[in-house]
Amino acid sequence: MHEPASPGWLLVALCAATGAYCLLRMRSPVEEQRRTAGAEALMGFGMAAMAVPAAVVAPPRWAWLLYVTVFGAAALRGLRTARSSPHQLHHLMGAVAMVYMAAVMTVAPAHHAHSHGSAGVPLLTGALLLYFTGYVVRSGVRLLPLAASGGGLGAGGPGGPSVAEGWGTRRTVRWGDRPELSQACRLSMGIAMLAMLVTL
Repeated sequence: MHEPASPGWLLVALCAATGAYCLLRMRSPVEEQRRTAGAEALMGFGMAAMAVPAAVVAPPRWAWLLYVTVFGAAALRGLRTARSSPHQLHHLMGAVAMVYMAAVMTVAPAHHAHSHGSAGVPLLTGALLLYFTGYVVRSGVRLLPLAASGGGLGAGGPGGPSVAEGWGTRRTVRWGDRPELSQACRLSMGIAMLAMLVTL
């Protein structure tokens, strides 16, 4: 990607912060939450590394091949699990997009640093842009009621907000288990993916 340095560093910070929050979510007692958080942490940190401005660090060709290998493996895993969960299908699309962008940079690494034209396959880039635009809009719409209601959570103690349970008891909800924060992270990564595809 060849975005200017300042927006590039903002993108790096956004993706790294998202990946860090996903690592926090991996401490969740809910197995499905841990599994999806791991995939999203990999995506967040991978996108942060890929978004480092080329004017600062021009990755060697082997680095792009490493991206292709890592996210290719993630895509294969997502392909196996996509049938069991619709959200896994999104992980698959994210991994495919990362493989595509890394493959483009592998074939034409000089474009990463110098060119300002299109480096990818326009039809494929357009299809990915359409998918992630739809995902961002859908995620934003889904986030609105969560933000308005606080995800159904009330004020809690130092451990985070609480949710009502039976017989008047309240259970503290971990920060890593808050649905509105998880959705906001996914929205952030969707926006970051759009920015990276646009500058491809």
